[in-house]
Amino acid sequence: MHDNNNEPRSFWQHDYGAYAPNTRLTEDLKVDVAVIGGGFTGLNTAWQFKRDNPGARVVVVEAALIGFGASGRNAGFSTKLFGLEPELVVLRWGRQRMIEAHRYLEKAVAYTREVIESHGIDSDYRHAGLLRVSYAPRQLARLGKTLELYESLGLATDMRWRSAQQLRERHDSPRLLGGIHETGTGYLDPCKQVRGLKMLAASVGVRIHEATPVLDIARGDAAIVLRTPHARVTADKLVIATNAYARQIPGTRTLRQRQFPLWTYQVVTEPLGDALWRSIGWDGREAFGDNRQMLHYFRPTVDGRIVMGGGDVRAYTGSAMAEQPSPATWAHCEAHLKWIYPQLRDVRIAYRWGGPVSVNADMVPEISFIDDERLIYAGGCFGHGVALSHLNGRTIADLLQGRRSELTDFWIVNRKAIPMPGTTLSCWAGRTARHALRAWDWWEERGLEG
Repeated sequence: MHDNNNEPRSFWQHDYGAYAPNTRLTEDLKVDVAVIGGGFTGLNTAWQFKRDNPGARVVVVEAALIGFGASGRNAGFSTKLFGLEPELVVLRWGRQRMIEAHRYLEKAVAYTREVIESHGIDSDYRHAGLLRVSYAPRQLARLGKTLELYESLGLATDMRWRSAQQLRERHDSPRLLGGIHETGTGYLDPCKQVRGLKMLAASVGVRIHEATPVLDIARGDAAIVLRTPHARVTADKLVIATNAYARQIPGTRTLRQRQFPLWTYQVVTEPLGDALWRSIGWDGREAFGDNRQMLHYFRPTVDGRIVMGGGDVRAYTGSAMAEQPSPATWAHCEAHLKWIYPQLRDVRIAYRWGGPVSVNADMVPEISFIDDERLIYAGGCFGHGVALSHLNGRTIADLLQGRRSELTDFWIVNRKAIPMPGTTLSCWAGRTARHALRAWDWWEERGLEG
């Protein structure tokens, strides 16, 4: 494994090894359903719709290759996190909608696990749970109130409080002051997962074309026509499953106002070896997240590394498809990991990468019709999209068939979304919010050693 400061791939993409993408689309097609975006949402949608309708003609077009985007770059956390903090969801949407969102995410985690296990996807899935931790007394008090909120809503059945002593019995770190242990979550290798979904979709007859960007969308009374560099696709219905990359899709002003991409960053260590793992504990191999405003997240890999991400986000006005390096954020991730575990001070960082997450003005995800029911858009996952985007594919498959189900009744479906401001204003607002959140973290953590 080499250092990759100039290589626009994630660790997962690099570690996957040789990959043979499908050919680009070179002949005109007429289909029942076209899907733009070969990530978790798009492939689950195509696979589920085609299973329900074996005779249907379904195509997925991916601008780059399967695993290029967020579905091959994320940290692989399959959790029940939804939007921002639960307190903000309750404040904006109310207690009942918070309950419904949590139940949907419970289904999403279970659905993702069932897909992996039933179909033998080799994505290194581990249902190891999640620890949400605090480093400072003010953070700990706030996290305690978060658990109280979950308990008051009846949503804490798999959550248990862990004191500093309880954490340090299993994790040899002087930084962990306390936290919430949530057992009903897991993590996976996202690139292996999305390419496993590609094989599932192909196995039921979905056509998948990589290196096929959509240059134009023309919506007529009879059909929707996609223009690609070498061919056209005429579709009865269209799903735009590009999430953080949605602004790259030509289309209506309405679509461009749905979300804005913010970049987040990760690093991964070299394999630690048995002695180092024994020195830090972590026998349960749980995933971690902290409750800072500019949160960090970290987890083991199947070959004994640690992935660390977060701590900052960046807003850019350029294309979300273009790599946006952030050496300062990578250095921060490395420093923070070694601050938590001083035993790792001499461990080398083997790989660095980043990728965009989808943020919208409502602060929660959405699945919406755009102008009419022939075009469906999904986005706004806020970086918590692994399980969510899997189940959203099943939900969108129901919507494409005009089928009302428990999933399609979920309140994020076709809600009236607040439009995002223009690119420049969105970028300015994102930077302002970033500075405010960093100031909040500074206030809570002032006085911490290091």
